[in-house]
Amino acid sequence: MALTEIKVPDIGDFDSVGVIEVLVNVGDTIKVEQSLITVESDKASMEIPSSHAGVLKELKVKLGDKVAQGAVIAVIETADVASAPAAAAAPAPAAAAPVAVQNVAPAPAAPVQAATPAAAPSSVNIAIPDIGDFKDVAVIELLVKVGDTVTAEQSLFTVESDKASMEIPSPAAGTITALTLKIGDKVNVGDVVGAMSVQGAAPAAVAAPAAAAPVAAQNTPPVVAAPAPAAPAAVAAVAAPAHNPTVVPTGALPHASPSVRKFARELGVPLAEVKGSGQKGRITQEDVMGFTKSVMAGAVQTLAQQAAAPKSSGGNVGGLEVLAWPKVDFAKFGPVERKDLSRIKKISGANLHRNWVMIPHVTNNDLADITDLEAFRVSTNAEQAKAKSDVKVTMLAFVIKAVVAALKKFPEFNASLDGDTLVYKQYFNIGFAADTPNGLVVPVLKDADKKGIMQISQEMGELAKKARDGKLGAADMQGGCFSISSLGGIGGTDFTPIVNAPEVAILGLSKSSIQPVWDGKAFQPRLMLPLSLSYDHRVIDGAAAARFNAYLGAVLADYRRILL
Repeated sequence: MALTEIKVPDIGDFDSVGVIEVLVNVGDTIKVEQSLITVESDKASMEIPSSHAGVLKELKVKLGDKVAQGAVIAVIETADVASAPAAAAAPAPAAAAPVAVQNVAPAPAAPVQAATPAAAPSSVNIAIPDIGDFKDVAVIELLVKVGDTVTAEQSLFTVESDKASMEIPSPAAGTITALTLKIGDKVNVGDVVGAMSVQGAAPAAVAAPAAAAPVAAQNTPPVVAAPAPAAPAAVAAVAAPAHNPTVVPTGALPHASPSVRKFARELGVPLAEVKGSGQKGRITQEDVMGFTKSVMAGAVQTLAQQAAAPKSSGGNVGGLEVLAWPKVDFAKFGPVERKDLSRIKKISGANLHRNWVMIPHVTNNDLADITDLEAFRVSTNAEQAKAKSDVKVTMLAFVIKAVVAALKKFPEFNASLDGDTLVYKQYFNIGFAADTPNGLVVPVLKDADKKGIMQISQEMGELAKKARDGKLGAADMQGGCFSISSLGGIGGTDFTPIVNAPEVAILGLSKSSIQPVWDGKAFQPRLMLPLSLSYDHRVIDGAAAARFNAYLGAVLADYRRILL
């Protein structure tokens, strides 16, 4: 046995590239061309392969270290090469094959030995085929190594241009005898990058031994039955630690390019649990993004989440473990009827659940005196009726216009949270909750600041009709800045509306009622409208919410303020 140092090969014009991933552990058995670490420059990431096979005795680098060409990154204990010729010269293995076949068909043993020199192998160059109008495409992944037996059209390595990545197939079936490229190399059409040994055609005289081979193969599978791959899966299911990009994954590396692995590492996604949708199960960036969305929505749990959750756990929503939903046989207590949720309720329910769990809600309740405004609304509708107009003005139309004035005065309510950044919108699109037979929808009235009360009332009526008829398009429900949920026509005094993400606030309107209000001298009967303002406490504090509600109430009490 001998100790061999593994050094960083030629990595181009890069100096002091950072180690961003360690792919092996001390004690691992390493193969030739197996990736040991991943390094990254300001332009690309690449994997550093092992130049020798053996057992990893020492790892000279760790995450965050800087390495350059020629730097020693590992020490591998390799087999003593001096014993290789002796092993090759030993006739025992050659004699073993006929013995194995002899149990099935002893007669063809001699022809098998005679047929071996008849099928003389030939060497075939591995060249880059026509890859279109691409020049100097980079090799980003090696899928085989010297000594591997491949089939025709099997992918050998992957190249990537600035527009696409593609796998280069084998020109024939045979054994790889040479491979002159490494990750990061640039190749072009026609470049010879390796060679392979292709077995020549066998003569007809060996047809009988060939037929005997399947018979032997039939006896072999029971001996070499392959439940082995199931073992790693079972181990992973029993104890799955939380995904840590600094820990070397066990088993084979996921079939993904270094750039995709880097992307997954940044998001903390365990690639081994992502199902690839690319060619031959290759994991793409879209697969990683889809897996992340599923986990965030609670539709999928990682193995680590499942292992960490208590036995009674029912799921994970935004990192919050929840108990399993109680299972009850309702029929044993009396007659029942089962109906599926409507499509709208399924979609809105999932969104509402996410918003309620992820957003820290606070609700500010206040009252607005709309006595004079209601009188004006009634007289306006009387005038509209005399003019035989189909437009009917509702209190919600006045509230929308008043909300626009409040949003202009308090711009943080017309914003959205994007990470640690607030996005302030310069437009005013107001969503209003519409009750339909199939569930709640929120059509959006666009550019409410540029429209009068009549136009707002007309467009609201049209959107509400489309909602009831189930004809709302996606564009009708997108682009909202602030939402209003009105229960005034039904009843109630106050409620807590749920913020409609990515908005940061929502206004709830309850049923107005006549209440005694002290005017300084006596109690006067006034029509009071309850206002329930729910807001995202990460963006809006209590004082700002109270000022918003107070200003909104003042505008509704005296609509002339909207002109100020």
